[in-house]
Amino acid sequence: MQTITEKLYKDSIPEIREKFSYKNEMSIPKIKMISINVGIKAVDSDNKLLSYLLSQISNIAGQKAVLTKSRKAISTFKLRKDLPIGCRVTLRGKKMYQFLDKLTIIALPRIRDFRGLSSKGFNESNHYSFGIKEHNIFLEVDLDNILKIFGLNITIVSTAKTKEEALYLLKKLNFPIK
Repeated sequence: MQTITEKLYKDSIPEIREKFSYKNEMSIPKIKMISINVGIKAVDSDNKLLSYLLSQISNIAGQKAVLTKSRKAISTFKLRKDLPIGCRVTLRGKKMYQFLDKLTIIALPRIRDFRGLSSKGFNESNHYSFGIKEHNIFLEVDLDNILKIFGLNITIVSTAKTKEEALYLLKKLNFPIK
């Protein structure tokens, strides 16, 4: 079964090809992966919070999250080496498209006073990054059993060579960018 985002991408390939005059089919930009990251303070890294964080991110992404640990000790931040400081998930393929559908259709419209994401979130590699302040906008979160509200950093990695190509691709996939 095809997701809505996959269908939108396949339908918009001729428009993208015509607009940027690609000669080769492989040079048309597409989304490679979506990375979801969550960071916590080093002093908050108790086992109960970490297991809650891992379970929530795994439920939201539909794939098991991996714990990230500090690489070196920094005493001013009360950080020790190999101390858990967050978790991350990388989505590719079918799960990536399912998460993108869930994000654009259900989760982002649930943000209070949402008027679209900024178009300034592109980095030098033309990947789009944005943050969500509250994880409870996703339907998978049980609102009665929230230990702590945390934010997410989401990066959408594409094969676009310029910012204009990446922005056009995301707009064709009905991504709410101003």
